[in-house]
Amino acid sequence: MNPSPSITETISTMFSQSLQVLTKPSVATFEQYEAKGSLREALIYVLLFAVIGALGSLGGGVTAFLNSIIGTVAGFLVFVYLVHTIGKSQGGTGSLDHVAYTFALFWGPLSVLLGIATLILIITLIGILLLPLLFLAFLAVNIYFGYLAVQSSMNLTESGKIWITLIGAAAGSFLVSIVIGAILG
Repeated sequence: MNPSPSITETISTMFSQSLQVLTKPSVATFEQYEAKGSLREALIYVLLFAVIGALGSLGGGVTAFLNSIIGTVAGFLVFVYLVHTIGKSQGGTGSLDHVAYTFALFWGPLSVLLGIATLILIITLIGILLLPLLFLAFLAVNIYFGYLAVQSSMNLTESGKIWITLIGAAAGSFLVSIVIGAILG
């Protein structure tokens, strides 16, 4: 039995894989890495990016910082569970480990890039006016990567089934995030 890699090794490996996924987005690139990790590694990676992203909420105190981390990790878990469950109902054959690992590879780095870009744009009045465009671009990029990730991790090839999986997971995640937000309030 092979021991689990250390947290440092996991992050280093996943960061390298993320660079490949982000610079060469394709189903083949996702396929290359989907079986390289599990839900455990995905959660470590997402937690790292959740902590980095939550640094911006420290102005609201420790509670805001912790709520941001909890909300981010819980949101990620709900989304990947829904992708896996809905994908299975659409005939997908992927595992939860593949879904979580595949989504973590692009989700974490993109969320931090959005945070950095938002901070840069907030500095100027023109930048503030560009924020809606930034969020739309971020949404489009996430949808694109999500589409590729569902196709790869769930082994779905029919466009309609991929969209059902993504839209269903997004809708379910949105509802759960409202509940989580009310609880953490």
